[in-house]
Amino acid sequence: MHFCFEPMNAANAEKLTRWHYEPPYQRYNSTSDETLIGSFVDSQNAYYSIQYNGELVAFCCFGKDAQVPGGDYAKDALDIGLGVRPDLTGQGKGQMYIADVLDFARSKFNPRVFRVTVAAFNERALRAWKKAGFQQVQAFLAQDDKEPFVILVQHI
Repeated sequence: MHFCFEPMNAANAEKLTRWHYEPPYQRYNSTSDETLIGSFVDSQNAYYSIQYNGELVAFCCFGKDAQVPGGDYAKDALDIGLGVRPDLTGQGKGQMYIADVLDFARSKFNPRVFRVTVAAFNERALRAWKKAGFQQVQAFLAQDDKEPFVILVQHI
């Protein structure tokens, strides 16, 4: 299964703001407001729609928007954020999403190191990234809400 990546547009940004995750993943729920949608479509924030058969199934972003304030991002790496549509999570397909996102990132940005920041409670995501070859290098508390996060890297 290979996905199609396109720069985020307003229609897809609006769709993903309506995604609703069940507990304990509700922290990923957002609201549909113009500021958030504007952030998703701003090309400097490097958000991409991930589609399969013309249907929005996930999104990703690269760079600063994939970071969580409080983590140490001093070392050079390409930060990756990934969100999968709620009804498609927990089905054991994380490796497909991750592999295609990494392939896309390699072709677009040619990084030496990939980095992801994952909420510590999100065991599914941590397992998926580790299975993809990422290793934990840091744990920290987010600046704003003091929630624990983990930073993982993969050297290319």
